Amino acid sequence: MSLPAGSTVGIIGGGQLGRMLAMAAARLGYHTVVLEPQPDCPAAQVANRQITADYDDPGALAELAAASSVVTYEFENVPVAAAQALAAKVAVYPPARALDVAQDRVSEKTFLNGIGIATADFRRVDTDDELTAALKAFGGSGILKTRRMGYDGKGQRVFRDMATGGFAGTCEAMGNVPLILESFVPFECEISVIAARGQDGAVAAYDPAENVHRDGILHTSTLPAAIMPGTAEAARAAAAKILSALDYVGVIGVEFFVLADGSLLANEIAPRVHNSGHWTEAACIVSQFEQHIRAVAGLPLGSPERHLDCVMENLIGDDVLRVPALLAEPDLMLHLYGKVEARPGRKMGHFTRITRR
Repeated sequence: MSLPAGSTVGIIGGGQLGRMLAMAAARLGYHTVVLEPQPDCPAAQVANRQITADYDDPGALAELAAASSVVTYEFENVPVAAAQALAAKVAVYPPARALDVAQDRVSEKTFLNGIGIATADFRRVDTDDELTAALKAFGGSGILKTRRMGYDGKGQRVFRDMATGGFAGTCEAMGNVPLILESFVPFECEISVIAARGQDGAVAAYDPAENVHRDGILHTSTLPAAIMPGTAEAARAAAAKILSALDYVGVIGVEFFVLADGSLLANEIAPRVHNSGHWTEAACIVSQFEQHIRAVAGLPLGSPERHLDCVMENLIGDDVLRVPALLAEPDLMLHLYGKVEARPGRKMGHFTRITRR
């Protein structure tokens, strides 16, 4: 049963994704309450209410559950225990299992391989000796990552042609946390698929975007991606398989490496709306944000059809100074996040240039 207009959607996390979810919810007639420890967060500027507390604060979680008809979240590092506690009192979408899978890179890749979706080779790493053995197995090259909490290129170290050892102190330098070594992939490009699954099991997948990263942070997403039709269909099918396996409700982002023959290796999943789907605001009737609200509220999913070609670009740090010039351009949609301080590596907004067909 769908939520009636005037119901309240709870959102854990008050960043720009929560902000855009709250805006989409308002367009559909819903109120929003945001749980976020930072006051005057981007989401709180447009939501009806903010609960200012930590994400795992028991009292705040009880307050959020009491105020909401359904609860969702804007980032994948929500404490799983908090999502489980909420789910005992109110519907929580996507389900806590999706968080559990996505929060640990080893669990994530094991899950993907278990449902028949290929990934790069990987090894668990907990000691310098295990790193030495893993690099030897991968010919001396690979990407060492923290298994949990890494994002936008953080918590990573690249190794090239280093099979001979000499890694004393590496794990300590990475914080003595569980790590994963992933093999290098000779990919042609990176793509992502934004897909949604409704409470009735219906799936809607947007066209794959071709992504370019700088310093580990998404720079641009281009539509259409320069890939074969069969590759695009395989990416959409893999996303649908993931959604079904997790009994998922809401929007998910799935990132892939495209190999020379057009085949795919899944890189990671994000159980939330995704940066590489921001272009849907400008090029689709139903954006990823509205699609997510539709799904968690029990409404019919909208069409993911793309009506325009486009390039979405993030505004990072001082890039925000480009805003006046950008606004002078025709066929450009700008979205700023309400952040006052522009810091290096901080996402301040994005814009989408459209190409009329």
